[in-house]
Amino acid sequence: MIKGLRTAMYPVPDMEQGKAWYTSVFGVGPYFDQPFYIGFAVGGFELGLFPDGTPGPSGSRVYWGVDNIEAEVERITALGATVFSAIQEVGEGIKVAELNDPYGNVLGLIYNPLFKPEDVR
Repeated sequence: MIKGLRTAMYPVPDMEQGKAWYTSVFGVGPYFDQPFYIGFAVGGFELGLFPDGTPGPSGSRVYWGVDNIEAEVERITALGATVFSAIQEVGEGIKVAELNDPYGNVLGLIYNPLFKPEDVR
């Protein structure tokens, strides 16, 4: 049986710069830090950075939950992200936005009032 999201991985060309930027965005430092992989524990899930691969918008899309999408878009763009897809309401009060990190990866944000944390397993 497939379980919920566990890890979102993004390639970054410079692991130290990537580590610093994502530490600023998520407000936590990595729990695992090696030259081949840097892992952050974020709200019970994992953000992984790796040095191989090409950053860009054609990879997987992962949306990280937020309580105030407008404030988070403003905060993260102030840290150097750019808007890839502006905030949109997609129905039922759900809002999404996509930002480019400094490396070209798409960092998705979602405000979902229907999400039930107790359903995460």
